[in-house]
Amino acid sequence: MKKTIKFISALLAAALLAGCAAKNGMTPTTAATEPAVETTTEATQAPTETPEPTVQETEPAVSPRVLPDGEYTVDFVTDSGMFRANEACNGKGKLTVENGVQTLHVSLQSKKIVNLFPGTAAEAQEPGAVWLEPTVDTVTYSDGLSEEVFGFDIPVTSVGEEFDLAIIGTKGVWYDHKVSVLNPIPQAGSFLCGVELTGGSGRASVSSPAVLNSDGETLMATIQWSSPNYTYMIVDDVQYDPIQEEGNSTFQIPVTLDQDISVSACTVAMSTPHEVAYTLHFDSTTLTRSGEE
Repeated sequence: MKKTIKFISALLAAALLAGCAAKNGMTPTTAATEPAVETTTEATQAPTETPEPTVQETEPAVSPRVLPDGEYTVDFVTDSGMFRANEACNGKGKLTVENGVQTLHVSLQSKKIVNLFPGTAAEAQEPGAVWLEPTVDTVTYSDGLSEEVFGFDIPVTSVGEEFDLAIIGTKGVWYDHKVSVLNPIPQAGSFLCGVELTGGSGRASVSSPAVLNSDGETLMATIQWSSPNYTYMIVDDVQYDPIQEEGNSTFQIPVTLDQDISVSACTVAMSTPHEVAYTLHFDSTTLTRSGEE
């Protein structure tokens, strides 16, 4: 009985202690924890980079090739056998340059092409488009017969550059074509022209400007080397011998303006004679009549 009373007394004491602890806000069996730390995340914005402007690469503008004032025989090159210079003219026309303005006169095959336009067919049909009017030319063929055909005066901005030239025939339909003016040969006379030499070892050179002689149809250039050791030159499989008796090697060879001309020259400067390949280039825009400043 006494044990029972003690046990009940112990239970009452434990209950009394638990009640006191609860009343005082104490929880003996709960571990203490650190108070939550309120963290504030500050939004940071990455600096915005201003994109650099895109630079579009463009090809450098090519200056128009304008010949010195004068008259030239030129090749009139087209993209069609139906539109070309008359056969009596051997595919050529006459280029006149006056105060820097270049005009090509070409005689066509017949009178079937009635107008030209320096541009495209679409541009030719726009309001205000100015068409080129024909001239009446008389051509004489190799058999002696003559015929009247239409010819045209065509403005040429740049020699050697392809450009648009629209045509309209008797049926009233415009067509696009590409044409170019090449191989200018000045009227008969003596001229000076800048020449560039490339190839070989790079040690040899030629005199520039070179003397050009024209008969109105072909050009012959006088090439003077920086050495007396060249014994002959070859152009288009034809051998040309030197024209000088002493001094540096000098030759007269046929040339074409504004084109790379492949030549060979035999030199005896080495232990044995040796042919060396070179390229000559004559710039038509540097052409001047001999004796002019």
